[in-house]
Amino acid sequence: MNKRNFIKSFGLLAVTTPFLGFDSKQSMELRTLLPKSIQKGDTVGIISPSAATADRMEFTYAKEAMGALGFKVKLGENLQNRFGHLAGTDEERAKDLNSMFADDEVKALICIRGGSGAARILPLIDYKKIKANPKPLLGYSDITALLCAIYSQTGLITFHGQNGTGSWNSFNVKQFEKVFFEKELVTFQNEQTKGDDLVIKGNRIQTLRGGIVEGKILGGNLTVLSALSGTPYYPDFKDSILFIEDIGEDPYRIDRMMSTLQLNGTLAKIKGFIFGQCSGCTPGGGYGAFTVDQIMDHYILPLKIPAYTGAMIGHIPKQFIIPVGAKVKMDADAGTFSILEQVFS
Repeated sequence: MNKRNFIKSFGLLAVTTPFLGFDSKQSMELRTLLPKSIQKGDTVGIISPSAATADRMEFTYAKEAMGALGFKVKLGENLQNRFGHLAGTDEERAKDLNSMFADDEVKALICIRGGSGAARILPLIDYKKIKANPKPLLGYSDITALLCAIYSQTGLITFHGQNGTGSWNSFNVKQFEKVFFEKELVTFQNEQTKGDDLVIKGNRIQTLRGGIVEGKILGGNLTVLSALSGTPYYPDFKDSILFIEDIGEDPYRIDRMMSTLQLNGTLAKIKGFIFGQCSGCTPGGGYGAFTVDQIMDHYILPLKIPAYTGAMIGHIPKQFIIPVGAKVKMDADAGTFSILEQVFS
């Protein structure tokens, strides 16, 4: 994933392309919109709104995974296109997204992968069409741009979780079935296995500040989220619970992005904080460096809100499927959060 190229390309787009259909007054009156429920036998659409997929077998894996979950599959018209590092031109990728939401046969959308480039299509998305045809959209990493934009413009609950080419292990499949088929009000708690050691070391959480709080859960990939700052596609985090994750970023970059969330007022608005996994985010060389733990302490502890780190969120084989925009109850001491209300209509 080359997220830094994404930021450069999005910055250029922000300068050269006007934001379409943004009404600040309307955004302040945003109401939660529930997607329609899905079941086995339904048709899901597979789209590629970000980077291109180089290995053709990945398309087969994604299609077979959806079939194994019990779905019929419809592939985006431009799914296998390529334009530079992207899966087609901005217009082609936006067309697949808009077409799937407009197609009555398609009941849900899954993004085949992340990478970079999803933010380039945000001004081309037909948000009115999405609002008139609310469907589940699943993906993570660069797909954070879509999850945030769609929520900020329509209020639609989307889902931060496995991409089509991701790991569909038993943990992820079971959670998918609980969320989408059984419509369970899931409690998200890290899976732990003791192993041959005196103490459990895998998937441990760290409580930064204890407490229980309720609010809408919003967030996603930190790099992509911070790059949306100052645009109409950045959600209003007032009284929310913020969750973030990232991969392959030096701690000084994590510090810079957390500083952005502080400077744009996000951290002052939130009621709770969950940090997932930051894979490969270890200090590099040079004259001294912060650790990610130190960075979280610096920005989060002064807020005096319930907060914990280490949740199973991010670029990891087993990950939570989070309904972005849903009301949840978070317990920072236990390292859990639970869905409080039904997330499907």
